[in-house]
Amino acid sequence: MKFETILTEVDGSALVITLNRPGKRNAFSKLMMSEIVDACHAAEADDRVRGVIVTGGTSFFSAGADLNEAMAIKSTRDGVEYMKHWERINNAVETLTKPVIAAIEGYCMTGGFEFVLACDIRVGAHGSTFALTSSKIGTVPGAGGTQRLPRLVGVGKALDILFSAEPFNAQEAYRCGILERLVPAGEALAHAKEMIRVYEQRAPLSLDYAKRAVRVGVQMDQTSAVEFERFLVTAVYGTEDKNEGIGAFLEKRQAHFKGR
Repeated sequence: MKFETILTEVDGSALVITLNRPGKRNAFSKLMMSEIVDACHAAEADDRVRGVIVTGGTSFFSAGADLNEAMAIKSTRDGVEYMKHWERINNAVETLTKPVIAAIEGYCMTGGFEFVLACDIRVGAHGSTFALTSSKIGTVPGAGGTQRLPRLVGVGKALDILFSAEPFNAQEAYRCGILERLVPAGEALAHAKEMIRVYEQRAPLSLDYAKRAVRVGVQMDQTSAVEFERFLVTAVYGTEDKNEGIGAFLEKRQAHFKGR
């Protein structure tokens, strides 16, 4: 597929999506969001792809939302329609049955930051910076930042970030749990690819069901979540990959999973 605002490449078992609006510092436009959703759908249908990586390149991840589009919002109805684009892109990465990794170099601001919060795992390089700057421009984060951030770092730390609207560095992002991996500058994408090479050796349905169990379970009370987990475990125990995985372990050989 050819896109206007992103580049896509299948590298081994990883689909790499590169944000490609350098003149706009990779600001998220409605078209870019739509194209990322389409790329995710393509990844879902491609058996070669075992994980998706989203990167902005080596200089910056994203400056945030396209403010020209934000300025065009003149009514509540306009606002609702605009926010649906953010809901659609975040839902696409959160419900994708394959892992989604954000590989972050440089600055990752506001809407771009909110997008990476929806990704499964964040790999950030030294030198990268993060901020939710909405209170500086008289708005409130509208791409899920007020909901996803406290689930990662806790209420107090989330409010500290939201109130100050000041950038913070990769070390602080790693310390408070926003980044799962902190790597040397220039190595975020390479590290994310290494992670996908590990995932490609795992059972696809195991990754799919584990992601689903966590994503849905954190929104439930614990009793309901454990019951949901039991349902998924029961389902996966009826798969060919479960038999292959346990059989390979007992026979001391490499498992060959088929996603069935």
